[in-house]
Amino acid sequence: MILMEELPEQAGEQGRGEGRLSCATMTERFDCHYCKESLFGKKYVLREDNPYCVKCYESLYSNTCEECKKPIGCNSRDLSYKDRHWHDNCFHCFQCKRSLADKPFSTKDEQLLCTECYSNEYSSKCHACKKIIMPGSKKMEHKGNSWHETCFTCQRCQQPIGTKSFIPKDSHNYCVACYEKQFAMQCIHCKKPITTGGVTYHDQPWHKDCFLCTGCKQQLSGQRFTSRDDFAYCLTCYCNLYAKKCASCTTPISGLGGSKYISFEERQWHNDCFNCKKCELSLVGRGFLTERDDILCPECGKDM
Repeated sequence: MILMEELPEQAGEQGRGEGRLSCATMTERFDCHYCKESLFGKKYVLREDNPYCVKCYESLYSNTCEECKKPIGCNSRDLSYKDRHWHDNCFHCFQCKRSLADKPFSTKDEQLLCTECYSNEYSSKCHACKKIIMPGSKKMEHKGNSWHETCFTCQRCQQPIGTKSFIPKDSHNYCVACYEKQFAMQCIHCKKPITTGGVTYHDQPWHKDCFLCTGCKQQLSGQRFTSRDDFAYCLTCYCNLYAKKCASCTTPISGLGGSKYISFEERQWHNDCFNCKKCELSLVGRGFLTERDDILCPECGKDM
């Protein structure tokens, strides 16, 4: 006869022990290991190969039921969870009182709850269908809201988003492809959607990677640039291609950013280069004389 109980040495969920409840029929002396009373004709329990009468065994080794606080006897089923024990008929939901024996259950504040009661009381509700998200089922979360996996869908194509990238807009979620089709601006150069990091030039949208200098093809995003005939140029290319050259140092005069220059008879000079050829005195704002291609201050020009 199998003992329907859990011994202290064993562990498990809704566990059951393996002691043997037997009946003594042998003719030699056979006594209880604890009280020494004869076990002839009586039921007994073997524990570590030692026989115990039922009374001694229950007194020494039976677990106490968490619900009714009574011992769980040899003839009762002992259900256990995290070192706590219950009679079979005491192992029930804290709220609805239905039996939890051999059924899934949850715990809250050490109270046992069937999955239905736990869900009604504590589980998240789906932001889309407003139904309960059952414990153990997969759910999606974003900014404090929860969805069933099948309810977390793209607003446009209605396909589940799952773990793929998505873009929220106006309290709705969109897969990347649908968002780009419906909302994203298209780059004037490559005609593809701009999802992040675009720039605007002449009221037209560009990808950063597409907005390049017409001359050297380097990116213009984040640096100074200018234009000619509606084409954008970095300052270096613009100066090399179109700027006038200084009559003194021969480098381009950009005239950009408020820089000043001197112009005289179709020749130009940087402000810093407009100096007397002989004494190098700055002639900006002063009178000067010319001798062929040179400019001179009045003092140096007296000997001309």
